[in-house]
Amino acid sequence: MNHTNETEVTIEGGNSPGKNLLLPFILVISLFFLWGMAHNLDSVLIPHLKKAFNLNNSESTLIDTSIFFAYFLMAIPAGIILKKWGYKVSMITGLLTFAIGAFLFVPAANELSYITFLIALFIIGCGLTILETSANPYAAVLGDPAKSTFRLNLAATFNGLAAPVSAFVGTFILSGKSHSQDELAAMTDVARNAYFLQEASTVKLPYIILGTVVVLVALLFCFMKLPEIKTKSIDGEAKGSFFGALKHKHLRWAVIAQFFYVGAQVCVTSFFIRAAQQGGGFDELTALKFLALYGTLFLVGRFVGTFLLRFIASQKLLSIYAVVAALLSLVAIFGEGSYVVYALGGLGFFMSIMFPTIFGLGIEGIGDDTKPGSSWLIMAIVGGAVIPFLMGMLIDHYGDNIQIGYSVPFVCYLVILYFGISGYKISVKR
Repeated sequence: MNHTNETEVTIEGGNSPGKNLLLPFILVISLFFLWGMAHNLDSVLIPHLKKAFNLNNSESTLIDTSIFFAYFLMAIPAGIILKKWGYKVSMITGLLTFAIGAFLFVPAANELSYITFLIALFIIGCGLTILETSANPYAAVLGDPAKSTFRLNLAATFNGLAAPVSAFVGTFILSGKSHSQDELAAMTDVARNAYFLQEASTVKLPYIILGTVVVLVALLFCFMKLPEIKTKSIDGEAKGSFFGALKHKHLRWAVIAQFFYVGAQVCVTSFFIRAAQQGGGFDELTALKFLALYGTLFLVGRFVGTFLLRFIASQKLLSIYAVVAALLSLVAIFGEGSYVVYALGGLGFFMSIMFPTIFGLGIEGIGDDTKPGSSWLIMAIVGGAVIPFLMGMLIDHYGDNIQIGYSVPFVCYLVILYFGISGYKISVKR
C-alpha cells in the first residue's frame, strides 16, 4: 500500500519537485560514499588495533561503541541543526566534524593512545550523525515521493561502493604480522613497544587522505547552490515535533528494526577478518581479500536490490532478504572451513538494501515529521554500539569462539523479518 500521497514536497526557488535536482542528488551521493568509507574501515581497525593495543574481543568493539554511541548522543542535536539551518548547513557541518576526527588519528598513533583513537572515532561518529540525519531524508524527498525508497537505495549503492574500496585501503593498514601472547611476553619492552607503535602508525596516511577529501567536499558544498526542500502533511496530522513523530507506529517499528539491522551489520563486519582466520583457516591478509568479497557482494546487492524494487514491494524484498540472511548466519555458526567465509560474504549481498529500505519505509507518509523521524532513525544506529559489544562478550565467554558469536546477528535478522512482514504498516496513534 502506497501512502506517499499524504506528504507534499515543496522546493524553495523552484516550481517543480523534479526540476534541476540531478546535481544536488549527485552531491548527496558523494556523502553516502564518504560515510561508507568511515564505517567500512572500522572492519579493518578492529582487528588491527586489537593487535596494536593487545586487546580482548569486547575491548576491541569499543571502536564500534565510540563511533555508534555518537549517533545516539548527536541525533537530537543533529535534528535541531537540520530544522533550524536546513540541509546544506547540516551537511557542511557534518563533513567538517568528520574531517576533524580523521585528522586526530595522527596524534593517536604517535602517542600510541587507544583513548585518543576512541575520541577521534567518537568525533567522526558525531559528524556522520549530522550527515546521515540530513542526507538520508534529503535524498528521499529530492523528487517524486513515490520513488523515495528507490532513490535511497540508489544513493546507498554508492555507500556500498565504499565497502570494496575500504578493503583495498585496508591493505595499507594491515601488516599481516601477528604475535601470540607468549611471543609478546618474550620480547623486550623496547621491542614490544616498537611493534605496537609500528602497527598503530599505518593508519595515519589513509586517514589524512580521507580527512583531506572530506574537507574538499565540504568546500564544494559551500560554493554550490542547493535547493532547500520542505515537507508538510496534506492531512494536517503531523506537526513536526520530535517525540510527536513516534505517534506513527510504522516509524516506531522502523527505529527498532534499524537498531537491530545496524547492530547485525557491524557484528558481521567487525569480526569478519577474525572469523575468516578462525573458521576458514586463512591468514590476515587473505581474510582481508574475503572482506573485499563481502564488500563487492554488498555493492552488487545494492544494484540488484535497487533494480528489484521496481518490481517487488520494498517490504516484501526486505522480508525475503532477512530470511536468507538468517539462514546464512546459521551456516556461519555451524559451518566449517571456507563455507563459513562464503556465508559471511553472502550476508553482504542480503544486507545491502536493509538500511535504506527500513529508512524509506519508516519515513513514508509522515509529512512534517520527516525531519524528527529521520533523527529517530539515525539515533537507532546506536545499535552498532550496543550489539557488537554483546557479541564480543559472548565470544570471550565461549573462549574466543568467533563463530558462536554470529548467533547475535541471527536474532537481529528475525526482528527485521517481523518489520518487513507487519511492522512497516502505516497507522497513527491518536
